Amino acid sequence: MKIGWIGTGVMGRSMAGHLLDAGHELFVFNRTRERAEPLLGKGAKWCGTPLEIAKEAEVAFTMVGFPRDVEEVYFGEKGLLADSSPCRILVDMSTSKPSLAKTIDQRARELGKESLDAPVSGGDIGARQGTLAIMVGGKKEVYEEVLPLFQVMGKNISYMGEAGSGQHTKMCNQILVAGTMISVCEALLYAAKIGLDQQAVIDIVGKGAAGSWSINNLGPRIIRGDFDPGFMVEHFIKDMGIALEEAAAVGLSLPGLALVQQLYIAVKAQGHGRSGTQALYLALKSLSEPRG
Repeated sequence: MKIGWIGTGVMGRSMAGHLLDAGHELFVFNRTRERAEPLLGKGAKWCGTPLEIAKEAEVAFTMVGFPRDVEEVYFGEKGLLADSSPCRILVDMSTSKPSLAKTIDQRARELGKESLDAPVSGGDIGARQGTLAIMVGGKKEVYEEVLPLFQVMGKNISYMGEAGSGQHTKMCNQILVAGTMISVCEALLYAAKIGLDQQAVIDIVGKGAAGSWSINNLGPRIIRGDFDPGFMVEHFIKDMGIALEEAAAVGLSLPGLALVQQLYIAVKAQGHGRSGTQALYLALKSLSEPRG
Protein backbone atom coordinates (compact mmCIF):
# COMPACT_ATOMS: atom_id res chain seq x y z
CA MET A 1 0.00 0.00 0.00
CA LYS A 2 0.91 3.64 -0.26
CA ILE A 3 1.22 4.73 3.38
CA GLY A 4 1.82 8.18 4.82
CA TRP A 5 3.58 8.72 8.13
CA ILE A 6 3.78 11.97 10.09
CA GLY A 7 5.99 12.13 13.20
CA THR A 8 9.36 10.38 13.24
CA GLY A 9 10.33 10.80 16.88
CA VAL A 10 11.49 8.25 19.46
CA MET A 11 8.65 5.82 18.70
CA GLY A 12 7.28 6.98 15.35
CA ARG A 13 10.50 6.33 13.45
CA SER A 14 10.58 2.67 14.49
CA MET A 15 6.86 2.16 13.87
CA ALA A 16 7.10 3.63 10.37
CA GLY A 17 10.21 1.57 9.74
CA HIS A 18 8.29 -1.66 10.34
CA LEU A 19 5.77 -0.67 7.65
CA LEU A 20 8.60 0.12 5.25
CA ASP A 21 10.30 -3.19 6.03
CA ALA A 22 7.01 -4.98 5.35
CA GLY A 23 7.17 -3.78 1.75
CA HIS A 24 4.83 -0.81 1.79
CA GLU A 25 5.59 2.39 -0.08
CA LEU A 26 6.15 5.01 2.61
CA PHE A 27 5.73 8.79 2.40
CA VAL A 28 6.99 10.72 5.44
CA PHE A 29 6.77 14.18 6.93
CA ASN A 30 8.31 15.54 10.10
CA ARG A 31 8.79 19.13 11.24
CA THR A 32 12.54 18.42 11.38
CA ARG A 33 13.59 16.56 8.24
CA GLU A 34 16.82 15.38 9.87
CA ARG A 35 14.83 13.05 12.16
CA ALA A 36 13.32 11.36 9.12
CA GLU A 37 16.68 10.71 7.43
CA PRO A 38 17.00 7.08 8.66
CA LEU A 39 13.71 6.28 6.93
CA LEU A 40 14.60 8.24 3.82
CA GLY A 41 17.84 6.29 3.67
CA LYS A 42 15.84 3.05 3.59
CA GLY A 43 13.68 4.19 0.67
CA ALA A 44 10.90 6.33 2.18
CA LYS A 45 9.85 9.39 0.19
CA TRP A 46 9.80 12.88 1.69
CA CYS A 47 6.73 15.10 1.60
CA GLY A 48 6.95 18.79 2.50
CA THR A 49 3.57 19.09 4.26
CA PRO A 50 0.87 16.87 5.78
CA LEU A 51 -1.34 17.80 2.81
CA GLU A 52 1.25 16.34 0.43
CA ILE A 53 1.06 13.12 2.44
CA ALA A 54 -2.73 13.09 2.00
CA LYS A 55 -2.32 13.50 -1.78
CA GLU A 56 0.08 10.54 -2.04
CA ALA A 57 -1.08 7.95 0.50
CA GLU A 58 -4.09 5.65 0.79
CA VAL A 59 -3.72 5.50 4.58
CA ALA A 60 -1.99 8.17 6.67
CA PHE A 61 -0.70 7.64 10.20
CA THR A 62 0.19 10.39 12.66
CA MET A 63 2.39 10.03 15.74
CA VAL A 64 3.07 13.46 17.24
CA GLY A 65 3.58 14.89 20.70
CA PHE A 66 0.75 17.13 21.92
CA PRO A 67 -2.91 17.78 21.08
CA ARG A 68 -1.88 21.13 19.56
CA ASP A 69 0.43 19.21 17.20
CA VAL A 70 -2.42 16.89 16.25
CA GLU A 71 -4.63 19.89 15.52
CA GLU A 72 -1.95 21.47 13.33
CA VAL A 73 -1.34 18.26 11.39
CA TYR A 74 -5.03 17.68 10.70
CA PHE A 75 -6.57 21.16 10.60
CA GLY A 76 -3.69 23.42 9.62
CA GLU A 77 -3.65 25.33 6.34
CA LYS A 78 -1.72 22.45 4.76
CA GLY A 79 -3.07 19.75 7.04
CA LEU A 80 -4.40 16.30 6.27
CA LEU A 81 -7.98 17.58 6.29
CA ALA A 82 -7.34 20.79 4.37
CA ASP A 83 -9.18 19.47 1.31
CA SER A 84 -10.71 16.35 -0.17
CA SER A 85 -7.43 14.63 -1.04
CA PRO A 86 -7.28 10.98 -2.21
CA CYS A 87 -6.23 9.63 1.21
CA ARG A 88 -9.07 7.38 2.43
CA ILE A 89 -8.17 6.59 6.04
CA LEU A 90 -6.50 8.71 8.72
CA VAL A 91 -5.08 7.03 11.83
CA ASP A 92 -3.89 9.11 14.78
CA MET A 93 -1.57 7.04 16.98
CA SER A 94 -0.62 10.00 19.18
CA THR A 95 -1.90 10.15 22.74
CA SER A 96 -4.36 13.00 22.53
CA LYS A 97 -7.76 14.21 23.72
CA PRO A 98 -10.77 11.94 23.13
CA SER A 99 -12.79 15.01 22.15
CA LEU A 100 -10.22 15.86 19.46
CA ALA A 101 -10.43 12.31 18.09
CA LYS A 102 -14.18 12.81 17.70
CA THR A 103 -13.67 16.15 15.96
CA ILE A 104 -11.21 14.59 13.50
CA ASP A 105 -13.64 11.76 12.84
CA GLN A 106 -16.52 14.15 12.14
CA ARG A 107 -14.47 16.30 9.75
CA ALA A 108 -13.06 13.23 7.99
CA ARG A 109 -16.56 11.92 7.32
CA GLU A 110 -17.61 15.28 5.92
CA LEU A 111 -14.81 14.88 3.36
CA GLY A 112 -15.74 11.27 2.59
CA LYS A 113 -12.86 9.82 4.58
CA GLU A 114 -12.60 7.55 7.63
CA SER A 115 -10.52 7.96 10.79
CA LEU A 116 -9.31 5.90 13.73
CA ASP A 117 -7.78 6.96 17.03
CA ALA A 118 -5.17 4.34 17.90
CA PRO A 119 -2.82 5.35 20.72
CA VAL A 120 -0.18 2.86 21.80
CA SER A 121 1.62 1.59 24.88
CA GLY A 122 5.01 -0.05 25.13
CA GLY A 123 7.50 2.80 24.82
CA ASP A 124 10.58 2.87 22.64
CA ILE A 125 11.26 -0.82 23.32
CA GLY A 126 7.84 -1.90 22.08
CA ALA A 127 8.15 0.40 19.06
CA ARG A 128 11.54 -1.05 18.09
CA GLN A 129 10.47 -4.65 18.63
CA GLY A 130 7.06 -4.28 17.01
CA THR A 131 5.31 -5.44 20.17
CA LEU A 132 3.20 -2.40 21.03
CA ALA A 133 -0.25 -2.56 22.57
CA ILE A 134 -2.61 -0.65 20.28
CA MET A 135 -6.05 0.48 21.46
CA VAL A 136 -8.38 1.58 18.68
CA GLY A 137 -11.51 3.72 18.39
CA GLY A 138 -13.63 4.32 15.29
CA LYS A 139 -15.74 2.25 12.93
CA LYS A 140 -15.28 -1.50 13.37
CA GLU A 141 -15.07 -2.15 9.62
CA VAL A 142 -12.33 0.48 9.22
CA TYR A 143 -10.42 -1.06 12.14
CA GLU A 144 -10.60 -4.45 10.42
CA GLU A 145 -9.24 -2.98 7.19
CA VAL A 146 -6.28 -1.35 8.96
CA LEU A 147 -5.64 -4.30 11.31
CA PRO A 148 -2.97 -5.94 9.08
CA LEU A 149 -0.97 -2.69 9.30
CA PHE A 150 -1.40 -2.51 13.07
CA GLN A 151 -0.14 -6.10 13.30
CA VAL A 152 3.17 -5.02 11.73
CA MET A 153 3.69 -2.58 14.63
CA GLY A 154 2.11 -4.34 17.60
CA LYS A 155 1.24 -7.67 19.18
CA ASN A 156 -1.72 -6.72 21.39
CA ILE A 157 -4.34 -4.89 19.36
CA SER A 158 -7.92 -4.27 20.49
CA TYR A 159 -10.95 -2.53 19.06
CA MET A 160 -12.42 -0.46 21.91
CA GLY A 161 -15.50 1.20 20.38
CA GLU A 162 -16.56 4.40 18.64
CA ALA A 163 -14.33 7.39 17.89
CA GLY A 164 -12.49 8.55 21.02
CA SER A 165 -12.60 5.12 22.69
CA GLY A 166 -8.96 4.40 21.87
CA GLN A 167 -7.91 7.63 23.58
CA HIS A 168 -10.10 6.94 26.61
CA THR A 169 -8.47 3.50 26.92
CA LYS A 170 -5.03 5.09 26.73
CA MET A 171 -6.02 7.34 29.65
CA CYS A 172 -6.73 4.19 31.68
CA ASN A 173 -3.27 2.96 30.69
CA GLN A 174 -1.58 6.19 31.75
CA ILE A 175 -3.39 6.23 35.10
CA LEU A 176 -2.00 2.76 35.78
CA VAL A 177 1.50 3.72 34.61
CA ALA A 178 1.50 6.80 36.86
CA GLY A 179 0.80 4.77 39.97
CA THR A 180 3.28 2.10 38.96
CA MET A 181 6.12 4.54 38.27
CA ILE A 182 6.06 6.12 41.72
CA SER A 183 6.06 2.63 43.22
CA VAL A 184 9.01 1.52 41.08
CA CYS A 185 11.08 4.55 42.04
CA GLU A 186 10.26 4.37 45.75
CA ALA A 187 10.98 0.63 45.87
CA LEU A 188 14.41 1.07 44.25
CA LEU A 189 15.22 4.01 46.51
CA TYR A 190 14.30 1.90 49.52
CA ALA A 191 16.45 -0.99 48.27
CA ALA A 192 19.45 1.31 47.78
CA LYS A 193 19.06 2.98 51.19
CA ILE A 194 18.86 -0.36 52.99
CA GLY A 195 21.88 -1.67 51.09
CA LEU A 196 20.27 -4.27 48.87
CA ASP A 197 21.45 -5.09 45.36
CA GLN A 198 18.85 -3.22 43.29
CA GLN A 199 19.11 -5.56 40.30
CA ALA A 200 18.70 -8.59 42.54
CA VAL A 201 15.55 -6.98 43.94
CA ILE A 202 14.18 -6.46 40.43
CA ASP A 203 15.02 -10.03 39.47
CA ILE A 204 12.90 -11.48 42.26
CA VAL A 205 10.01 -9.03 42.72
CA GLY A 206 9.63 -8.62 38.96
CA LYS A 207 8.58 -12.27 38.77
CA GLY A 208 5.99 -12.04 41.54
CA ALA A 209 2.78 -10.19 42.31
CA ALA A 210 4.62 -6.84 42.17
CA GLY A 211 5.95 -7.50 38.68
CA SER A 212 5.22 -4.95 35.98
CA TRP A 213 6.53 -3.74 32.65
CA SER A 214 7.90 -0.65 34.41
CA ILE A 215 9.95 -2.46 37.06
CA ASN A 216 11.32 -5.02 34.58
CA ASN A 217 12.16 -2.59 31.77
CA LEU A 218 12.72 0.81 33.38
CA GLY A 219 14.11 -0.45 36.68
CA PRO A 220 17.39 -1.62 35.12
CA ARG A 221 17.71 1.70 33.29
CA ILE A 222 17.40 3.55 36.60
CA ILE A 223 20.14 1.40 38.12
CA ARG A 224 22.44 2.15 35.16
CA GLY A 225 21.72 5.86 35.46
CA ASP A 226 20.10 5.78 32.03
CA PHE A 227 17.39 8.44 31.94
CA ASP A 228 17.17 8.75 28.16
CA PRO A 229 13.58 8.86 26.96
CA GLY A 230 11.57 5.88 25.94
CA PHE A 231 8.69 8.21 26.72
CA MET A 232 9.36 11.81 27.72
CA VAL A 233 8.41 13.37 31.04
CA GLU A 234 6.79 16.37 29.33
CA HIS A 235 4.59 14.06 27.26
CA PHE A 236 3.59 12.10 30.34
CA ILE A 237 2.60 15.30 32.14
CA LYS A 238 0.43 16.11 29.13
CA ASP A 239 -1.22 12.69 29.25
CA MET A 240 -1.95 12.92 32.97
CA GLY A 241 -3.43 16.36 32.41
CA ILE A 242 -5.79 14.98 29.76
CA ALA A 243 -6.85 12.15 32.07
CA LEU A 244 -7.52 14.54 34.95
CA GLU A 245 -9.48 16.85 32.64
CA GLU A 246 -11.60 13.98 31.32
CA ALA A 247 -12.18 12.66 34.85
CA ALA A 248 -13.27 16.09 36.08
CA ALA A 249 -15.72 16.34 33.18
CA VAL A 250 -17.60 13.28 34.49
CA GLY A 251 -17.29 14.23 38.17
CA LEU A 252 -14.56 11.71 39.02
CA SER A 253 -11.77 12.43 41.52
CA LEU A 254 -8.36 10.82 40.89
CA PRO A 255 -6.19 11.99 43.81
CA GLY A 256 -3.41 9.48 43.19
CA LEU A 257 -2.99 10.62 39.61
CA ALA A 258 -3.06 14.27 40.68
CA LEU A 259 -0.22 13.61 43.15
CA VAL A 260 1.95 11.85 40.59
CA GLN A 261 1.37 14.61 38.06
CA GLN A 262 2.62 17.20 40.56
CA LEU A 263 5.74 15.12 41.19
CA TYR A 264 6.42 14.94 37.47
CA ILE A 265 5.95 18.68 37.16
CA ALA A 266 8.73 18.94 39.77
CA VAL A 267 10.87 16.57 37.66
CA LYS A 268 10.40 18.88 34.68
CA ALA A 269 11.23 21.94 36.81
CA GLN A 270 14.52 20.24 37.71
CA GLY A 271 15.43 20.17 34.02
CA HIS A 272 14.31 16.67 33.09
CA GLY A 273 11.31 17.47 30.90
CA ARG A 274 12.83 15.64 27.93
CA SER A 275 14.19 12.76 29.98
CA GLY A 276 12.41 9.43 30.25
CA THR A 277 9.62 8.87 32.77
CA GLN A 278 12.09 6.92 34.94
CA ALA A 279 13.64 10.31 35.80
CA LEU A 280 11.04 10.50 38.57
CA TYR A 281 13.66 8.53 40.52
CA LEU A 282 15.96 11.58 40.48
CA ALA A 283 13.32 13.88 41.93
CA LEU A 284 12.38 11.46 44.69
CA LYS A 285 16.03 10.78 45.47
CA SER A 286 16.72 14.48 45.88
CA LEU A 287 13.99 14.65 48.53
CA SER A 288 15.83 12.14 50.71
CA GLU A 289 19.31 13.60 50.35
CA PRO A 290 20.75 15.60 53.27
CA ARG A 291 20.35 19.35 53.00
CA GLY A 292 23.40 21.55 53.30
